[in-house]
Amino acid sequence: MNLPELGAFLRTRRDRVRPAEVGLPQGPRRRVPGLRREEVAQLAGLSADYYTELERGSAKNGVQPSAQTLAALARALRLNGDERDHLFHLAERPVPPSAHGPSAHVQPALLGLLDRLSNTPARVITDLHETLVENDLARNLLGTSPAHRGPAASFVYRWFTDPQARERYPVEDHPHHSRVFVADLQAAAARRGRDAEVTKMVAVLRRRSREFAALWDTHDVAVRRMDHKKIVHPTLGIIELDCYNLLSEDGRQRLLWFTAPPGSRGAEQLELLSVIGAQDLSVTDGTAPEGLSAAESETGR
Repeated sequence: MNLPELGAFLRTRRDRVRPAEVGLPQGPRRRVPGLRREEVAQLAGLSADYYTELERGSAKNGVQPSAQTLAALARALRLNGDERDHLFHLAERPVPPSAHGPSAHVQPALLGLLDRLSNTPARVITDLHETLVENDLARNLLGTSPAHRGPAASFVYRWFTDPQARERYPVEDHPHHSRVFVADLQAAAARRGRDAEVTKMVAVLRRRSREFAALWDTHDVAVRRMDHKKIVHPTLGIIELDCYNLLSEDGRQRLLWFTAPPGSRGAEQLELLSVIGAQDLSVTDGTAPEGLSAAESETGR
């Protein structure tokens, strides 16, 4: 691993990003035109000390950034596809597929929109419903997305294999969501063609879930673009919201956000989310312990 080159690259990219581009105030006393180290660390979900070691190119404590850490830095620094790939090369990590998987490169247009939805629960997901990045309100509403790899990174997969995945939704709504998820996955499978990842996931789900197998055999197809949802929040109770999806041009990623009509109970509950935060939410299995980001936990620090 070329730590000095990696550090220099991170430093030059940090200097290039303006605070306003990532939703941070410019501030009258800012001594640098770009981001501060601690701001990059915050955006990437890392500790300031850990990021500082990376940027300094230090071999202290055997710094070995994981693929998830590198992907988080690429998003925080708004790297384009070539720059993201270069970052992985410098860290001597395999470059992950650009469109899907936990380390996927979020399409800049979707990421830019997510930055502007500071008062709305929102996340960017893949067409297999793997969460790539989300804002604080989305975590407050739905809980932190588990840091799984492989098929379990997909919420659709967990929906049919892990009963805990359904706890945020009323039992009476489960059949509806199951139908919607399977129809959406049918569309993704057709769009991807002979894709090994989705083929394997479908095969495993057919074996593990009779419900999934029965729905898959109906061959119903419908890309999910809008839905009305009831979310069971541990503090606020049931929150009724409209869920919208904005798909990328190739359909491999989508921006998902929740909203409610002005003056409705749902709108009032959304306002309370930013006050309550995640203080009453229990840690989800597979997430990093309190005070340690999922990205850092993979580095062994």
